Amino acid sequence: MKIIVDMMGGDNAPLAVLEGAAQAVKEYGITVVGVGDEALVRKTAQENSIPLDGIELVNCTEVIDMCDEPARAIRQKKDSSIVVGLNMLKDGKGDAFVSAGSTGALHVGASLIVRTLKGIKRPALATMVPAKKQAYLLLDCGANVECRPEMLAAFAVMGSCYVNKVEGRCSPSVALANNGAEESKGTPMLKEAHQLLKTTPGIRFVGNIEPRDVPGGEVDVVVCDGFTGNVILKLTEGVAKMLLGMLKQMFLANLGGKLAYLLLKGSVADLKHQMDSEEYGGAPFLGAKQPVIKAHGSSKAKGIKNAIRQAKICVENDLCGTMQSALDELAAAQKTEE
Repeated sequence: MKIIVDMMGGDNAPLAVLEGAAQAVKEYGITVVGVGDEALVRKTAQENSIPLDGIELVNCTEVIDMCDEPARAIRQKKDSSIVVGLNMLKDGKGDAFVSAGSTGALHVGASLIVRTLKGIKRPALATMVPAKKQAYLLLDCGANVECRPEMLAAFAVMGSCYVNKVEGRCSPSVALANNGAEESKGTPMLKEAHQLLKTTPGIRFVGNIEPRDVPGGEVDVVVCDGFTGNVILKLTEGVAKMLLGMLKQMFLANLGGKLAYLLLKGSVADLKHQMDSEEYGGAPFLGAKQPVIKAHGSSKAKGIKNAIRQAKICVENDLCGTMQSALDELAAAQKTEE
């Protein structure tokens, strides 16, 4: 199996990407095709004693920066690591693509280069979010700010497939993010989406979920438009950071706090591990014809390694093929209703 990796994407590239790729090759037995500035990558590997065994390098002369306008960058920077990597994926020179680079460029590139599954116009950005009971899949979390009801139904189908195939959960529950649990709550679009989700084949829809209940982790998939999802995601990240910071201040405030920390050190470590986004790898663009994984821009080696693991699982379980079959079933059901 070959996983194409953008060596130039992210705040810590290429060092963190190289370290993560090398760890993935060793642990997962895959081949990594690294796209980027080959001379810089080789120099970084040599200076940090990182083995390049199992890593094939493809030279690129351009990089898409975070400040570049996504559509223009995809059209104009033909020799950038993202464009070259996505074209290699489209041409069958790899099985999946992983990048910690520009989210916007990846979204545009996945749509225009790799193309989308039948019935999907724009891929949804999905991510596993840590929660009390268990992590849940949130989609869309930023790619599609405005959505129609049928788009949310497609997100629900794809999200359910992902949690089943990648996270190994049988009959995952799906909820619609709304400002109330009752069917009558929400905007006209959300009310229509609720009714559509109730009759969507292949998913276990459990109704609306209020934002205050989302962190409980009682459902497997939370479906929403990209604006709502991005607010939920960033608010969750901010609250988690604040609480961990307050805990640290409390433990360091006095001798009693330091003694309490020693007693609770194991539990605190477990909590930090549970809230660590790097444990989940990256955010897949669900709806692309082939697996495209967006690692966090600030990913260190562990985050890159787990994003590659995520890509490997998607390929092994034919996630895209499974989603296409489920989407075909949804389209057939909608056609029958018409």
